[in-house]
Amino acid sequence: MRIVMTGSGYVGLVSGACLADFGHDVICVDKDVSKVEVLRGGGVPIYEPGLADLIARNVKAGRLTFTTDLAASVAEADVVFIAVGTPARRGDGHADLSYVYDAAREIASSLRGFTVIVTKSTVPVGTGDEVDRIIRETNPAAEFAVASNPEFLREGAAIQDFKRPDRIVIGIEDDRARPVMEEVYRPLYLNQAPIQFTGRRTSELIKYAANAFLAMKITYINEIAELCEHVGADVQQVARGIGLDNRIGSKFLHAGPGYGGSCFPKDTLALVKTAEDAGAPIRLIETTVAINESRKRAMARKVVAVCNGSVRSKTIGVLGLTFKPNTDDMRDAPSLSIIQALQDAGAQVRAYDPEGMDAARSMLQNVDFCTSPYDAAKGASAVVIVTEWDALRALDLPRLRSVMNGDGLVDLRNIYRPADAEAAGFTYVSVGRGAEPEPEPLIQAAE
Repeated sequence: MRIVMTGSGYVGLVSGACLADFGHDVICVDKDVSKVEVLRGGGVPIYEPGLADLIARNVKAGRLTFTTDLAASVAEADVVFIAVGTPARRGDGHADLSYVYDAAREIASSLRGFTVIVTKSTVPVGTGDEVDRIIRETNPAAEFAVASNPEFLREGAAIQDFKRPDRIVIGIEDDRARPVMEEVYRPLYLNQAPIQFTGRRTSELIKYAANAFLAMKITYINEIAELCEHVGADVQQVARGIGLDNRIGSKFLHAGPGYGGSCFPKDTLALVKTAEDAGAPIRLIETTVAINESRKRAMARKVVAVCNGSVRSKTIGVLGLTFKPNTDDMRDAPSLSIIQALQDAGAQVRAYDPEGMDAARSMLQNVDFCTSPYDAAKGASAVVIVTEWDALRALDLPRLRSVMNGDGLVDLRNIYRPADAEAAGFTYVSVGRGAEPEPEPLIQAAE
């Protein structure tokens, strides 16, 4: 099939490359001239394991091309995906749909013959209806159908997620779109990947509901971690104990500094706003958003505490900046709030990340970016592990301690065993792993 991917950001680039690998002819379009030039030159503007090789292979085969000319691309297309950004709108938290609607207008003007326009971007309920209206208004003679096909890609494992999905959700209101979308995903359909056809609004809500549930699960175990610290329990054992229940499952039950990234923060907020506007507020997700925001800065207080209550004029080493490993994405990363809180308390921050420092430089000020974890730890009163990169899982702890001025190690991902850290000379602090106290009797004996 002839497919156009409007937007060559994270979702558009991964989706376009994977569809080309299925054998379709794919054109990825972006208005950013410099990005298109990088892609045409064999570069990849984002870090995602395996993506550079996947793009190179399909460009060489002639199935994948890049352009800034949307009009010419759409005119020859069977399917046009809209995969532009939908960031949280400043001021009210609603999803900013201006890029989606602008793309719809431009696409409408260039349609030739029956075409399926698919919203791949994460959009609030009813967006497909508005895209449909815009196209009809812009080009009354156009023959088209609008579908919803939300993405469920995890950064760091996106190619695998696209090619071996848990499910493919497609929302349609025009039956003519069904065989077209079945053909787009035929390679996966033959592999028996579950394909769920729904109404368009249902499809849009599935994406938000899924992300909000996962964000709530993360926040829940973080709340349990806080309780564990106060009562002397181990959150990792609690998570294992409840995760073995098949009704709950073990995924997203890892206590840490809070969720971040390009999806959960903006999608939970957008769902809250959508629910408010619909007159059906979702109090659980409202609370999830509030708890997650406060938790990030609260993590900085662990660092202050291990530094005897003050970090003023002290150096703190921060290891791991991106919101999760195997990506260079810094959007809403917990490290941003933690570093800002430490700086507000007077600390000088030295930081290291295997892939995220270029992106971090534009988002953080007055931070010394270092070449290795040991470089970041030089002269530090404490070191805090924020992101669980593989490169940070097997540090030489005695070496790390030897270059520091202090002895604080704050492990926000529970990577290390307390005994190992303490044997290396650290005062070790983790998340949700309180010392087990002697249990008190449930019933006090009568005097």
